[in-house]
Amino acid sequence: MEYRTLGGTGTVVSTLCLGTMTFGQESDEAVSHAQLDRFVEQGGNFVDTANVYGRGVSEEIIGRWLADRGSAVRDQLVIATKGRFPMGDGRNDLGLSRTNLSRALDASLKRLQVDRIDLYQAHAWDALTPIAETLRFYDDAVRAGKINYVGVSNFTGWQLQKATLVAEFRGLPKIVTLQPQYNLLQRSIELELTQVCENENIGILPWSPLAGGWLTGKYQRDTTPTGASRLGEDPGRGMEAYARRNAEERTWRVIGAVEQVAKDRGISMAQVALAWLNDRPAVTSVILGARTVEQLDDNLGAAGLHLSEDETKLLTEASQPIVDDYPYGQPGINQRHRAL
Repeated sequence: MEYRTLGGTGTVVSTLCLGTMTFGQESDEAVSHAQLDRFVEQGGNFVDTANVYGRGVSEEIIGRWLADRGSAVRDQLVIATKGRFPMGDGRNDLGLSRTNLSRALDASLKRLQVDRIDLYQAHAWDALTPIAETLRFYDDAVRAGKINYVGVSNFTGWQLQKATLVAEFRGLPKIVTLQPQYNLLQRSIELELTQVCENENIGILPWSPLAGGWLTGKYQRDTTPTGASRLGEDPGRGMEAYARRNAEERTWRVIGAVEQVAKDRGISMAQVALAWLNDRPAVTSVILGARTVEQLDDNLGAAGLHLSEDETKLLTEASQPIVDDYPYGQPGINQRHRAL
């Protein structure tokens, strides 16, 4: 396992992070605990969850595991969770307001059975709450010893830049991480968000690094998914998105490139896709999302794996985003400012 600092902080995290959205839903408690054990055995020290994963069940499963393993294990881990989406039926049971976040944070601490959360993240932007109110709440939580660092997830470029500037000029805790969807098939964050993160020293924590299984080779062209996959076991789930991605020529060009590198290397396609992503600019740690210990073991094979310059070029060129709209479609527009 390799390690990097968490954004611009001095805290060190593994370059692979154990995502736990499957806990309590696609992975029962025994499998979830086995995943946590295996991850730690392999040198992983970064675990990510959210209060809405299983409506709190994911946090509860992690909390019972932490309580069983003791303080020695807890002290070696960096625990991240999120708040924002509804956990109740009340009008104030959602959003990034002080009212909701104060309840959500205390509830997460209780479910996780910890006295502090290392990285507390806004799960998405809230158009109703002034960002200064959210950041001031985080400042109070840091001062109270309930959280160590602040992160955000699913923000757009302008939202992240605004939040960063408000925090800077008001002397509030710096945003240290961004958790976006990012993989070889979904590279739109490179249009703006990557540059913001590089300029502001914000670490990127990609979720869905395997594009929901597409980059593992489990789906075949023009073939309805069946069997042991999320789409195969629940055909009604996301089939519209499946059909759209299946129809795109770029999808199969990317998958073909990943398959070629994997075959030449003698490793899995998942490991190729994870290795490419882990070496992208500003990436701190890639969030894994396994349903089984076997899937996790395969993903962990990407630890310390680095592709050659030619392999990286092949994958990067094959997955180049198709952007025609101004100003993003202008050739070299995002490279020219760096040269200047």
